[in-house]
Amino acid sequence: MGLHFGNLARVRHVITYSLSPFEQRAFPNVLSHGLPNVWRRFSSQVFKVVPPFLGAYLLYSWGNQEFERLKRKNPADYENDQ
Repeated sequence: MGLHFGNLARVRHVITYSLSPFEQRAFPNVLSHGLPNVWRRFSSQVFKVVPPFLGAYLLYSWGNQEFERLKRKNPADYENDQ
């Protein structure tokens, strides 16, 4: 009656290739090529990413400490109260 999903339209002049899942290797060379590549990519980007985050953390922690310090009353203002 109707067309099935995947065969909804007739496409001409398009060539598709596929490889059987039984012929693929899911994790080829993960330990010999993958881990060194991860280390290389991490070490090349760490000095670009960490300094802004470190600066933001230091600014945030300083701001919280300063806020808590300014929130307190000065005990010297109340020494002579009766």
